[in-house]
Amino acid sequence: MAGRKRESAKKRHGRTPRRSGGAPVGLRIIGGRFRGRKLDYSGDPRVRPMKDRVREAVFNLVGPSVQGKHAVDLFAGTGALGLEAISRGAERATLIEQHVPTAAVIRRNVARLEVESLSDVVTANVFFWAGQPPELGAAPWLVFSSPPFDFYVDRAGEMLDLLGRLIERAPAESIFVVESDGRFDPARLPEPGAWDVRSYPPAVVAIYRKPAAT
Repeated sequence: MAGRKRESAKKRHGRTPRRSGGAPVGLRIIGGRFRGRKLDYSGDPRVRPMKDRVREAVFNLVGPSVQGKHAVDLFAGTGALGLEAISRGAERATLIEQHVPTAAVIRRNVARLEVESLSDVVTANVFFWAGQPPELGAAPWLVFSSPPFDFYVDRAGEMLDLLGRLIERAPAESIFVVESDGRFDPARLPEPGAWDVRSYPPAVVAIYRKPAAT
């Protein structure tokens, strides 16, 4: 009886139901050619995949601009953002994840969708990886920055430096998607005033489009 009460309380508070193995139900590709395909997720709360409703909103905002882009998933976790981009027409994805077991999950998801030829999974610290000009080809980038929200508080200087360097190096017409929470002021981002900021509590999403070359 006590177990049922605890389960009911979780449902009332809107928590995601979990299988006995600990992974939440329903992590899937939302749109594109792989729509509905399931993705592995260990259930580790530190991974914190972007919520489905936020991911759907982000790709609605990016729209057809995803097509032909090189998706760069900076703190890749499950790889859902980069793989969603491929599903919707991105030409390639680079997925960077420092945690070795989590990077292994990304590789399983890449294999599950059979997009090994379109995906590079990099097991590395994002800040070190970005310290050298990344070799990502000539296509415009679609960069996702969705780290643990605490990074925008405890490592705000590093995050701003990371994004600033990548924006400077990115090809014209690249797009940057930054997900934080309410503790971070998007006005601190590089190129302030040029970001489209949307709120999906507790998440705050800011999108920047680098101008076309003149």
